[in-house]
Amino acid sequence: MNNNIKAPFRRLRRVAVTALAVTLLATPGVATADSRPELQGAAQGFVDVGFAGMQLRVHDQRGEWVGSAGVRKLGETAKPPTNGLFRIGSNTKTFVATVVLQLVAENKIGLDASVSEYLPRFGMDPRITVRMLLQHTSGVFNYTGDYYNGTTMPGLPSTGQEWVDNRFRTYQPDELVRFALAKPALFAPGTDWNYSNTNYTIAGLLIEKVTGRSYAEELRRRILWPLGLSGTVVPGARPEIPGPHAHGYYHYQDAGRPKTVDVTRQNPSLLFAAGDLISTTQDLRKFFSALVGGELLPDSLLAEMRTPHPKANYGLGLFVEDAGCGVKVLRHNGSTIGYGALMYSTLDGSRTLTASITAGNVEADLAEGYPKALDKLLRAVFCGGQATN
Repeated sequence: MNNNIKAPFRRLRRVAVTALAVTLLATPGVATADSRPELQGAAQGFVDVGFAGMQLRVHDQRGEWVGSAGVRKLGETAKPPTNGLFRIGSNTKTFVATVVLQLVAENKIGLDASVSEYLPRFGMDPRITVRMLLQHTSGVFNYTGDYYNGTTMPGLPSTGQEWVDNRFRTYQPDELVRFALAKPALFAPGTDWNYSNTNYTIAGLLIEKVTGRSYAEELRRRILWPLGLSGTVVPGARPEIPGPHAHGYYHYQDAGRPKTVDVTRQNPSLLFAAGDLISTTQDLRKFFSALVGGELLPDSLLAEMRTPHPKANYGLGLFVEDAGCGVKVLRHNGSTIGYGALMYSTLDGSRTLTASITAGNVEADLAEGYPKALDKLLRAVFCGGQATN
């Protein structure tokens, strides 16, 4: 569930998807599809490279535009609901980082304090700080599998038939952390950068330790309820998506034979606090706009969050990048098997893009086609259609 601007869906590299005809639907109270042909064309591009469906929400100086593309379910003609819920994958990390930084603001957590002071039960390297968790510089192994310095290292079942067979298994967060810590550290704390789901599972446990409440309850108290994010769910181990939604599929090879499985229902406990949330394009826009607009954090900590690591352009729970044409954006994309999510904003919050992408039953061109489709969408939203290269 690594997230770089050209290919934020590394997991979806193994997920197959279907190319289907696209019609963009208008939502009452927002612009019609015909009024934004550049967005219609951009959404068409994602379907053309093989995604089954897409929900897209853009907010800019022209107002709000909402549309959907492709189909809600294979074999049917209905489009994805524009108010649909979906698995947001690693966008969860931005929510978790925000809660941790709120606790820093309340002097309940030290940003540069040793994590072992709060969670001594894991026997972690005392040099690992809270900041290192949020910025992925801890060196801790990624329990869903890792790739570092040219070496692939398997983790818990997260792809192929093994994941399919285990997709309803319930994992405990301590189990995930202990599995990761049993592996050698990839590098000394603070000396390099490597994206790891383990960092945020530990951050979720840190929230629980210092507040005495569950990660889910604290997220609801601090973000979901105050912002009215009624479509955002912390599912725990529940496999259902509780509301209108598009189906996600997994197309993979098993013993040399292609298979396609509807993976809409899956137990998200494997990604506790790292990629388990369910949300909507509207809720993601509300959350990101509130965060960027300074409603959730004091200015000093928002500035820390937006200060990127030089190797990866990753701050504390989000990326800081150039969308092209000199426009800087904040973002955090994410994926689980079957689903992908996009969340972008300009630094001043004047333009936002939130989207869901669902996988289908053929292999998508994620090496070349997906980056081109993403580039076209970013040009349309942030660069007035200009080329970004």
